[in-house]
Amino acid sequence: MNKEIKLKFHNRGLRSYIEVDLCAECPRQDAKGCCGYYSPVFYASDFAYLLEKKPELIEHILQADRITVLDTSVTLNKSIDGDSYRCHFHSQEGGCSLAQEERESICRHFVCPGIDWEREPGLFHWKRFFTMLFDYEIELNNEIARVLSEEGLSLRNENDRAAFFSRLQDIFRDKTSKLPDFFKECPEKEEATLLREISFGQDWKL
Repeated sequence: MNKEIKLKFHNRGLRSYIEVDLCAECPRQDAKGCCGYYSPVFYASDFAYLLEKKPELIEHILQADRITVLDTSVTLNKSIDGDSYRCHFHSQEGGCSLAQEERESICRHFVCPGIDWEREPGLFHWKRFFTMLFDYEIELNNEIARVLSEEGLSLRNENDRAAFFSRLQDIFRDKTSKLPDFFKECPEKEEATLLREISFGQDWKL
């Protein structure tokens, strides 16, 4: 069957994201869709945002049961859910418990391949935007990690976490005092409607 799918692209700088109305009626019909396959990873730039906007979420992340803590990132490992898995932040009743801008990079940018919005000529500017944003985030996180490492600060050391986050904020502000020009190339918000053939269950690609 064919279905109209509405996408909303939001240019919020480093916290940019894509909304898809199909998510609420995921064709996988398993009450978790892509959230049953991915373990979110929070990096330095994510923590910098949360320190400013929702510091209590950082405490929640660090106190979660199934986490992998590296020097400058934390992975919330997915939990077994029946014959599959489920993301720590996902519930069958309400979907993701995080607001869009609180989510890490993949969860803000991901759109299932079945929609394939990137092949639309009228959306090439957004394809370029999110490709460059993804690369910039990697570069930024690597640079912040390098400085923190040189100063001997790591999330692995629980006693140093206050100093880690304080220094992270300073480094983040310095490194993002001048953002790349591509952030100016897309509007603050744009909507698009695509017509796609929908398949259900495992036939719908994630």
